[in-house]
Amino acid sequence: MLTKGFKILNGGGDMRRGSEPERATPDLTAEVRALRDEVAQMNAHRFIRLHDSLWKLGLFQLYRGLAFGLGSVLGATLLVAIVIRLLGSIDFIPVLGDWAQQIIDYLNAAATQ
Repeated sequence: MLTKGFKILNGGGDMRRGSEPERATPDLTAEVRALRDEVAQMNAHRFIRLHDSLWKLGLFQLYRGLAFGLGSVLGATLLVAIVIRLLGSIDFIPVLGDWAQQIIDYLNAAATQ
């Protein structure tokens, strides 16, 4: 038992020689048991097991970086495609149509180089 040999008092406790140790209350015992169960559950969690080795942690971070990079590139490509499609469809607005045409011409010129 965790409190064996210790006298637990509300004000911080004090240990005197010759004093009889108090028995832990059932509430305290249940709380300690629940705390041990939670710590065991946390130690068995996949996140903790993944980070227990430097190699595993390094591979995890590598995969994470690759996924982030790929997602960023795909997202930016999709966003640019949507913007170009929208700019191509607003030719009928006089002010925006000329501006959109200039942007499209610039992108086409840059793509051919």
